[in-house]
Amino acid sequence: MSSEGAEAGAASLLCAVTGVTGYVGGRLVPELLAAGHRVRAVARNPARLRDRAWSGDVEQVAADATDLPALRAALTGVDVAYYLIHSLGSGPRFESTDRRTALTFARAAREAGVGRIVYLGGLHPDVEDLSPHMESRKEVGEILLASGVPTTVLRAAVILGSGSASFEMMRYLTERLPAMTTPRWVDNRIQPIAIRDVLRYLVGSATMPPDVSRGFDIGGPEVLTYRDMMQRYAAVAGLRRRLIIGVGVLSPRLSSLWVSLVTPVPSALARPLVESLIHEVVCTEHDIATYVPDPPGGLVGFDRAVELALAKIQDADVATRWSSAAVPGAPSDPLPSDPDWAGGSLYRDERSLHVDAPPEVAWRVLTSIGGDAGWYSWPLAWQVRGLIDRLTGGPGLRRGRRDPARLWVDDAVDFWRVEAVEPPHLLRLRAEMRLPGLAWLELSVEPGEHPGTCTLRQVATFHPQGLAGHAYWWSVAPFHGVVFGAMQRGMAAAAERLAAEATAAVPEIG
Repeated sequence: MSSEGAEAGAASLLCAVTGVTGYVGGRLVPELLAAGHRVRAVARNPARLRDRAWSGDVEQVAADATDLPALRAALTGVDVAYYLIHSLGSGPRFESTDRRTALTFARAAREAGVGRIVYLGGLHPDVEDLSPHMESRKEVGEILLASGVPTTVLRAAVILGSGSASFEMMRYLTERLPAMTTPRWVDNRIQPIAIRDVLRYLVGSATMPPDVSRGFDIGGPEVLTYRDMMQRYAAVAGLRRRLIIGVGVLSPRLSSLWVSLVTPVPSALARPLVESLIHEVVCTEHDIATYVPDPPGGLVGFDRAVELALAKIQDADVATRWSSAAVPGAPSDPLPSDPDWAGGSLYRDERSLHVDAPPEVAWRVLTSIGGDAGWYSWPLAWQVRGLIDRLTGGPGLRRGRRDPARLWVDDAVDFWRVEAVEPPHLLRLRAEMRLPGLAWLELSVEPGEHPGTCTLRQVATFHPQGLAGHAYWWSVAPFHGVVFGAMQRGMAAAAERLAAEATAAVPEIG
């Protein structure tokens, strides 16, 4: 876990976590539990926590961060209170909302006898003309430090992890624009940090000595420009090097409008993020290591952080029924609570069909696809697609399959590769045709409501690379109903025909 070793031998503490439905809070809770602490999840609506894997392992308390009596009651008996609340993107007056909420929390923590406050704020330079976003983060830290409760303020710049607003903005810009003009801040220096290191510092801060009450700069091992980060992201994601031209005519307002046009990040969130990029944000000290030592292998570098953030997609972790083999449960992985625009684009075409045949018969048909048996729909369309693939350097349909009746993991099936076989339920194929992205085809069989019936489910998933990937998906999407719909109906008809033949072959008794 990202908190590995940080709490070895430490006594169990009761930790209250606010912002548990947010990006960092939702990932912090399981890290605290893994470190042996007890957790009280404080949320305005605890019902939103019901489907979290850890919901049954924590105490859930309803409290609004602006309601002093409710918040004081929620913090009573707490050893460490994590303040992970901010109003970024909530509107033009988010600074006053942040100020009011921080003052309420500081008073509630003091009156409830909390042992320590831990706050994750923003890294900022020591200048007077900070952006509203940075100024608000700085002010919240000062309010909590003045609360009379020992406080740890962790100051981070760009957090590298799927779901982090800053990271997602960089990801979408890089993936969707092979060439771009950018403001001059693209060459400002930034010290990003991986989410797993942020979480390690958050967990380790719980056991700081009572006489420690101060802020700490936290950052990863590399100082990069925004231009560097986009080029390094492109390299890790398998994209071509981006053409990035800095110009001086784009104001923060125009830049944020441009960002919101190109990416799904809402403009209300994009503007304060863009305004913060006009400053260089580099750590001036690493005192946090005195209390939370660096891990044996060192802090996570930029390239590795991006690999972890992309692991769910790169490892075909595109559905909830399987988990990433490379980094199971990594805090960098997307969570269901992340905003809709987080985690990168993942297009899906899902279909299900009732079949009047037993599941085992449908499974036989499902696992016979490809090779000489074909794809149960529009043979000419598949042949043309195979020919196009061969002309562009792909395998086409010439590989066929190893065995006409059985499939094993790693078997080639025309221009697909078998990634998973779970008889008699799931078959997952990964595309090896030439595509501007990654693609999977998942076929599954589920028992029907009545004996001798089943449901055939079919999911085509595509993760685009660059603008070409998005263009490819939308160019072929209109044909999915023809090709994939006919394929599913063809498999269903074959299964029903086999079931009818088996029934007719059974001799009558008497």
